[in-house]
Amino acid sequence: MSAKSALVFILAFAGAAPAFAQPPAAPASGDSLGADWREQQGEARAKVLSGRHVALERVIGEIRRKTPGRLLDTGIEQGPDGRSIYRVRWAAANGRRIDFLVDAQTGTIISGG
Repeated sequence: MSAKSALVFILAFAGAAPAFAQPPAAPASGDSLGADWREQQGEARAKVLSGRHVALERVIGEIRRKTPGRLLDTGIEQGPDGRSIYRVRWAAANGRRIDFLVDAQTGTIISGG
């Protein structure tokens, strides 16, 4: 293996990208998890401050206690009954990706794990 090939190999497995690499393409559907989160932040913050929603950091802390791992992404969406639901994408310590659905009003994990 040449020195240049070895460097490219090391960078690829270290998570770094060569300067000439292209960024990943955005999803064609435009429905990426959390894509509307910026627009929803003010509303979500107001609901947390008024006590209508639990804080997302509390939800993440509960998930972390039950399922060791790390946060990938979060978003908020409407459930089938019209209630707000946090969607938390999680990378479990065993490498498995889990989508937790959590009732934003109560903090109860509805599904995942």
